[in-house]
Amino acid sequence: MTDSAPADPLADPAATASAYPGLRHAPATARNREPIRHALADVLPDRPQTVLEIASGSGEHGLWMARALPHVTWMTSEATEDGLAAIEAWRALLPELAARVPPPVLIDAARPPWPGPEVDAIFVANMTHISPWDTTLGLLEGARARLKTGGQLLIYGPFNEDGAFTGPGNAAFDADLRLRNAQWGLRDREAVDAAAAAQGFAGEPCRVMPSDNRLLVYRRL
Repeated sequence: MTDSAPADPLADPAATASAYPGLRHAPATARNREPIRHALADVLPDRPQTVLEIASGSGEHGLWMARALPHVTWMTSEATEDGLAAIEAWRALLPELAARVPPPVLIDAARPPWPGPEVDAIFVANMTHISPWDTTLGLLEGARARLKTGGQLLIYGPFNEDGAFTGPGNAAFDADLRLRNAQWGLRDREAVDAAAAAQGFAGEPCRVMPSDNRLLVYRRL
């Protein structure tokens, strides 16, 4: 830690990462955390909720959401031990949230079933386009087994609609993703809807989010 460590680690996460060598920071989380928080405040019932986040990355979203939504217990996860360690590094900076952001768990979205108890909601951000399609199918199968009846699966990210990009930025983003990995790329929302229905989910109105993103909302029947 440097002498310039921020008093509130989440206020300026980039500055916090600079103050703690080795601490991971995902810039996108600082840009999208408030729009997502507003959407979750509307979508999640106003009663105690346990949310499991798949592919939590640095864990910054989980800490932000738990602090902003005091009725929520936010469970983080990653697919590797290194990923779990990155989340633990952020948790250590905010011990006051430890009870509602428990230690992260090891989950590979593409390899259901996942260990653990039933939860009220499952959230994932920016995974479907930066992973093979089989990972999205695994997400849906895994979520089906972990959600309570009536629980919600919430998927945030950019999606095509009616077979078309929702904005020019998404077209360029998709081209870049496919150059990096031929199995990556923006998914058609209708294809995700169909795969979710096959797993016993009912689609609910999606939320239009900033920067041509969407929050897809499914309910386990």
